[in-house]
Amino acid sequence: MPEMVKPVSGFELNNYLGKWYEVARLDHSFERGLSQVTAEYSLRQDGGVAVINRGYSEAEQKWKEAEGKAYFVNDVTEGYLKVSFFGPFYGSYVVFELDKDNYSYAFVSGPDTDYLWLLSRTPSVAPEVMDKFIQMSKQRGFDTNQLIYVQHPKVEDKS
Repeated sequence: MPEMVKPVSGFELNNYLGKWYEVARLDHSFERGLSQVTAEYSLRQDGGVAVINRGYSEAEQKWKEAEGKAYFVNDVTEGYLKVSFFGPFYGSYVVFELDKDNYSYAFVSGPDTDYLWLLSRTPSVAPEVMDKFIQMSKQRGFDTNQLIYVQHPKVEDKS
């Protein structure tokens, strides 16, 4: 994980499971051009976490979906997992900030400062959450000037 990023402690997986909306991210090849991006987390039989990322490609006029799996790296109470979408290759998934009261938002880093996400239980966040995300991310070495703000429809598409 990036040097300045530390995972949250007191992490509770059961509270984290379910659907999250991607509100902001740094660009990378596997999500390039996607809008309406969501991530859904559920328990796997082997104790890991099933991950389904879904987004809409305007250019291709179709939904794209990727299924992955994640496992805790250290302790289950630490927001530090490894995730794989491509066979045996795993990347870091580090929750470095979290609304621990009701798990309404999470700030997530990948293995380096090229990977950053703001996830929320709703398609948008309050301005103070966005400000906190930008400030904390900037302090940790992320280029927040390159953030992509993910578009979501006003009424969710159930297709």
